[in-house]
Amino acid sequence: MGVWIDTDMGFDDIAAVMVVLASGETVDGVSLVFGNATLTQVEKNAAGASQAFDWRFPVHRGRAAPVLGRIETAENILGAQGMPTVGLHLPQVPVPELDDAFSALCRWLEGEGPRRILALGPLTNIAALALARPDLAARIDEIVWMGGGVTSGNHTASAEYNAFADPEALAIVLAHGIPFRMVDLDLCRKVLAGPDDVLPVRRAGGRNAPLIADLLEGFIGIATSRGRAAMSLYDAVAAVAFVCPETVTWQAARLDVELAGALTRGRTVVETRPGRVEFNAAYGRDIDTGRARMMILDALKVEAAR
Repeated sequence: MGVWIDTDMGFDDIAAVMVVLASGETVDGVSLVFGNATLTQVEKNAAGASQAFDWRFPVHRGRAAPVLGRIETAENILGAQGMPTVGLHLPQVPVPELDDAFSALCRWLEGEGPRRILALGPLTNIAALALARPDLAARIDEIVWMGGGVTSGNHTASAEYNAFADPEALAIVLAHGIPFRMVDLDLCRKVLAGPDDVLPVRRAGGRNAPLIADLLEGFIGIATSRGRAAMSLYDAVAAVAFVCPETVTWQAARLDVELAGALTRGRTVVETRPGRVEFNAAYGRDIDTGRARMMILDALKVEAAR
């Protein structure tokens, strides 16, 4: 089965990749997109992660800006590197010449067998594909996307960040009828990591244990610095839903996104009442929290023990 990951490469994206690899899936390719930071920084993060964790899958340069409007990253929360830490950073290595993500996705979709995409950032790369090559977009068997919010947002009161950063991209992807599963804020916030989860990673004993522990602690600090006890593992939760969909209770729904309004742009609107409208997606209504936490933290510890 072919697996592709579309990512803006923050720490929870790295954790998501580790979950996918720990499941035994083969990652055919990765496309990068602006989001947690500028595309330039995302490329640096991907290069550093590839070296640190010995990733062998090809990485491709995607879109640096949304379909419409100005770029808005999550650097105000995550810092200039898009990845907070209490100490060690990813290694700073030269960014290799990266192939174009659009061309790489096209080649991948021309291949045989199932084609599934785990999308962890703004959907700009997938929207570009859908607009230019709808014939190939129709070959995508499923997109599992970390984004949206059934009840509320985080970047604004209405909008989750990945939806807010490029709502037109989300609208385009939905309009093309690609099988679509949303792992939203509400679901992700059921799966948390707290300060006590750092020490087992730090004690794992491998060469990357200090790095992963420092990044995990920095990520958790986003929450604890704001008075919360623990931090959602966002993109890694989507990875669990991707590799083990049976851990999630899925709800069929009509999913749309608001494209206008200073206070409503990027809001995901979800209708679940039967007979009102035609359903076009599903979202995760509940998750086996214990199993999801175990899968994520075990993936981190396995990498930290190498």
